[in-house]
Amino acid sequence: MNIPGELYFTKEHEWVRIEGDTGIVGITDYAQHSLGDVTFVELPKIGADVKQFQSLATIESVKAASDIFSPVSGKVAEANKKIEDDPALVNRSCYSEGWIAKIKMCEPSEKNNLMDAAAYKKFVERLEH
Repeated sequence: MNIPGELYFTKEHEWVRIEGDTGIVGITDYAQHSLGDVTFVELPKIGADVKQFQSLATIESVKAASDIFSPVSGKVAEANKKIEDDPALVNRSCYSEGWIAKIKMCEPSEKNNLMDAAAYKKFVERLEH
C-alpha cells in the first residue's frame, strides 16, 4: 500500500497535500482499494465553504457509495473535472491525477488534527489485523 510521506491523513482515509494556503484533497490508496472500481464522483461546488471532517463530495463504486470528508476547513477553490469524465482516475492515480478538490484553507493549524504518514500507516495496519 502506498502512503506518501508529505501528506496528512484522516481516519476516514482522505489525504491532504498542503501547498501554501491551499490543501489538495483526495482519497487514499487504502480507500480506493476498499471501494473497488470508482464509477462516479459528485464533486463539490466551487466557492462552497467546507469544515474540517464534514462532507466534501460523494464517491460511488461498484461496491458502495461513500461521503468524502474534508481534511481541512476553507473554501473550495477548484474541483477536479477530469474525474467526472474518468472516475477510474481515482483508482489509477489516487495521489496525483485522481485528486478531488483544492481548498483555500482558513485554519492552517487544523493539520494538527490529522495523521502524518507514519501514524496513518500504523492506523491502517491496525485495521487489517
